[in-house]
Amino acid sequence: MKRPFTIEEIYPDDQDDSVRLPRRQAGNSPQGLAVTLLADYTLRTRAALPSAAIVALLTESGVTPTGARTAISRLARRGILDGSRHGRHSSYQLSERAATNLSVGGAWIIATTTSPPAWDGHWTLVAFSLPQDQSTQRRALRGQLRWLGYAPLYDGLWISPHPPTHLVSAHLAQLDPGTVTVIRGQAVGLDAVTGRNPIDAWDIAEIHQQYEAFLHRWRPLLPRISAGRLDGPHAVQARTEVMDTYRRFPTLDPQLPIQLLPAGWLRDTAREVFTAVYDGLADVAEHHVRTVVAAHTGGADPDVRAHTTVDLLAGIGRPPTSSRLTHFA
Repeated sequence: MKRPFTIEEIYPDDQDDSVRLPRRQAGNSPQGLAVTLLADYTLRTRAALPSAAIVALLTESGVTPTGARTAISRLARRGILDGSRHGRHSSYQLSERAATNLSVGGAWIIATTTSPPAWDGHWTLVAFSLPQDQSTQRRALRGQLRWLGYAPLYDGLWISPHPPTHLVSAHLAQLDPGTVTVIRGQAVGLDAVTGRNPIDAWDIAEIHQQYEAFLHRWRPLLPRISAGRLDGPHAVQARTEVMDTYRRFPTLDPQLPIQLLPAGWLRDTAREVFTAVYDGLADVAEHHVRTVVAAHTGGADPDVRAHTTVDLLAGIGRPPTSSRLTHFA
């Protein structure tokens, strides 16, 4: 699926001490697939998996063994994975901070791809002005605003149909005094030639095509899932890839008001197909991951557990209280 614009990763690098999760690349990157894979089957327990087992599972998704080993090494250097050695063998598990990020991010993905509550007709406008020599800060702010559900109506003026959250306020508070203004109000209709509808800040036609491409890819798989005709390797591959793709939609379509969108908007349909694939393959995929991991642990029963979208929404694999939770509100 091509991308209509540059999107910052769902899990941004918003603090000096935050875990640097992989940014989106064209297609499915080995690092992104590795993170999704480990999250899908060890987020509950933070089990350590043999590196050989992780490599074997990634190669089933088309990653070369060299690419898989390189991805694991880079994730460890970035603090996403914690490594350990037992003789000549190494194992890796999600770091505590990465598990917290992934847990909260997973809940956020599921929560923000549901239909939004009734819209009150008001827009939030964020106007900012940064000096030309602060291009790095400008790019970072734009990436954060995109991740937070905003889009540029004009250069330096970003909008959202939702009230500003405490997370938005926290990010904007980091800017220098006098560089940003936040306004909440209604749009005033102007002549069609001179006025621009706020919803046009999003490329609605392109987002619709993204939904269509997602459904074209995954809906044909549903009969095979219902009939139990997908084997373990393909079940793991499908769950990993469908999550790696679907998690972009909260940024593409941040609960835009349904009354402003074309008839037949596919948000709900995409969510239903994603749920059918991700949840419908959980048991088969878990069994296969257990089998692969056990083959590299001398037959020991691995602490591998798949989760469903309901589990993600409820919150799994994270401590009861954490300062990182606010980063995905």
